[in-house]
Amino acid sequence: MSRIETVLVTGGAGYVGAVLVPKLLHAGYFVKVIDLFLYGNHVLDSVKDHPNLEQIRGDIRDIKLLRRIIPGCDSIIHLACISNDPSFELNPGLGKSINYDAFIPLVDIAKDNGVSRFIYASSSSVYGVKEERNVTENLALEPLTDYSKYKALCEEILLQKRTDDFNTLILRPATVCGYSPRMRFDLTVNILTNHAVNNGKITVFGGAQMRPNIHIEDMTDVYIKSLQWSDNDIDGKIYNVGYHNHSVRDIADIVRDVVGDNVEITTQATDDQRSYHISSEKIKEELNFESQHTLVDAVNDLLKAFRQDLFHNSLEDEIYFNIKRMQSAKLS
Repeated sequence: MSRIETVLVTGGAGYVGAVLVPKLLHAGYFVKVIDLFLYGNHVLDSVKDHPNLEQIRGDIRDIKLLRRIIPGCDSIIHLACISNDPSFELNPGLGKSINYDAFIPLVDIAKDNGVSRFIYASSSSVYGVKEERNVTENLALEPLTDYSKYKALCEEILLQKRTDDFNTLILRPATVCGYSPRMRFDLTVNILTNHAVNNGKITVFGGAQMRPNIHIEDMTDVYIKSLQWSDNDIDGKIYNVGYHNHSVRDIADIVRDVVGDNVEITTQATDDQRSYHISSEKIKEELNFESQHTLVDAVNDLLKAFRQDLFHNSLEDEIYFNIKRMQSAKLS
């Protein structure tokens, strides 16, 4: 394996990228970030003056820009997308243009310019709803939404384009949770913690639905290791990446246990009975990766951030909610 020294992170100022990029710099990589910075210019302030960081404000649909910035990169970690079903459904044409249409030239330009490893952030939602207790990587993909359908299609494209000189790794993360400088309060664990802290009350819709989660520190550690594992270990591979599967009601109970017994939990009926549960045994057995952080850790990290007054109007400010921010940004 040729040594990976320079990494391009698409969406590097996003929720995961904001934690990943400082880790990459600390690990000694040269890092280029391409992002629209819709959620603020402050996201990477902790490393903004780092000599090995280049921040590029731009759109991954800009082919001329990609041709300018990709040469010299050894690896790409592709995080940029319209993230999750509700955000995608807000403007399906926009979602397709970013999540799918832009993917093909990104991969082609990477190949043409000597990128040796392409790491793709797919989604565990590509499986759809399965009856199996443990959803493994060898089960058929049955995406239920356009968001997950295009994630699955990008996986196909990437595998078709891999060669001996262009190694690929596809990761299917669970829902990420925990603190980030680019905070999101539209993800299950984070939502419930926000309401517990600021309302003293959590509303659970349904409750029996299973939700796989992974702490943001573990998820970003996977991306670091993805640059370090050998070609033979990861080339052409697909891995689920998660912690434990919990019901929404169990997550609410975990949040209350951390935040305080005075937090009230109420339950309401819902038509949304989607239930997701994934197995992360394959990545543990083949690559010896196992999550080290629990949901309790994630809630504690968020509680600490609240106590340090790191958020402003966390229940309402659009900067914490993808849909609200996309509506006001009027992307096209």
